[in-house]
Amino acid sequence: MDTLTSPISLALFWLDYAAVAIFAMTGALAAARSRQDIVTFGFFAAITGVGGGTMRDLLIGAPVFWVQRPGYIVACLVAAVAVWIFAKRGWRFRALLWLDAVGLAAYAVVGTAKALSLGIHPFSAIIMGVLTSCFGGVIRDVLAGEPNLLMSREIYVTAALLSAGVFAGLKLMGADFWLAAIIGFFAGVVLRACAIKYNLRLPGFAQGGGDTEY
Repeated sequence: MDTLTSPISLALFWLDYAAVAIFAMTGALAAARSRQDIVTFGFFAAITGVGGGTMRDLLIGAPVFWVQRPGYIVACLVAAVAVWIFAKRGWRFRALLWLDAVGLAAYAVVGTAKALSLGIHPFSAIIMGVLTSCFGGVIRDVLAGEPNLLMSREIYVTAALLSAGVFAGLKLMGADFWLAAIIGFFAGVVLRACAIKYNLRLPGFAQGGGDTEY
């Protein structure tokens, strides 16, 4: 996403901004739940918004996307201010869950698309998409002292994997970028939404009766 000379690069650019802003809002909502000040709102928003993409770019050897484009950080700060002004106590947690679901799916597609555009193997590109979508949320939950969704057996990483996998699979089959992106996005959102609404979980490890517990 260093140049915007092609339609796909331009699409990735705006999708990236949208995903960063959505995740930044979840970071600010986490700060709101713990009654932090406006500066902490901004910090939580920024670290959540750009954390996953930063890790992705470092791993694939790309320039870190926000360093030369500070507009990403500005978008995070705007999201933080919006949450500070408009967040209402009664819906903060539900808003965090649903915004996180949207950001998760969007960032999974964006991360996978960027990796593919740089010639990364499709399998590795899918992993980059999952990392992009999950890492910022992990940082957010750790900083806020919240239970991390990755450790709760909720369908979370699986939803990101579905978005990334569907997008990459459709692209490999020659599908149009936007068609693949939209289908991949909605696949992840629907799965995550069902997990939230119906409390769907993957089965946990069942230890054998003869094993010793530690």
